[in-house]
Amino acid sequence: MRVRWLAIPAAAAFMFAAGQANANLDIAKKSGCLACHSVDHKVVGPAWKDVAAKYKGDGAAKAALVAKVKAGGKGNWTEVTGGVPMPPYSPRVSDGDIETLVDFILGL
Repeated sequence: MRVRWLAIPAAAAFMFAAGQANANLDIAKKSGCLACHSVDHKVVGPAWKDVAAKYKGDGAAKAALVAKVKAGGKGNWTEVTGGVPMPPYSPRVSDGDIETLVDFILGL
């Protein structure tokens, strides 16, 4: 009987995580990110899973990526993008949404 009760919170946590991922993808779609990025494959820019892997364990990554999304830039993924720069997204996308997206990407 106890096993069933343990399964319910695990299922609820999974459903919450899936719902949160969909909410984050909705922000990405609304913000125009999906024109150049995807979670699992290169479009114009790198796949977000590749970004997460590159910065895994880097304590300064969040601040650096938030700044890059806000201001735009180039040079970090030239071998992937062929030199196509990332455009600035601030102030068109709110600081809160940018931070949410960076957290989502780094959590992949």
